[in-house]
Amino acid sequence: MKVDPFKMRKETSGEEISCATMLKALADETRLAVVRQLLTNPQHVGELQVALEIEQSLLSHHLKLLRDAGIVESERDGKSVLYRLASSVELRRRGDIIDLGCCQLSFPSGK
Repeated sequence: MKVDPFKMRKETSGEEISCATMLKALADETRLAVVRQLLTNPQHVGELQVALEIEQSLLSHHLKLLRDAGIVESERDGKSVLYRLASSVELRRRGDIIDLGCCQLSFPSGK
């Protein structure tokens, strides 16, 4: 069986996620800003909202797209939700560079 390097397995459902799907999710400045925020450590939705100065409903929309693309994961933490880079992304991360399997994205130092 031939393995397509442009597809990644979504750990929870076994579905394949294409490189195009991940890049499409990252083709928005707000979603890139979310990923950049999560490079330092996992954060609650409220922390992301304050840091990015964005409405909660709009942030939730962006987070859903990033989750669906397999880039971030979430978990309940009391009454809040904690977001982090997906474990598959985190395992291949090197500092400010994330490896999506099909390509690498680097974030310049400093914000």
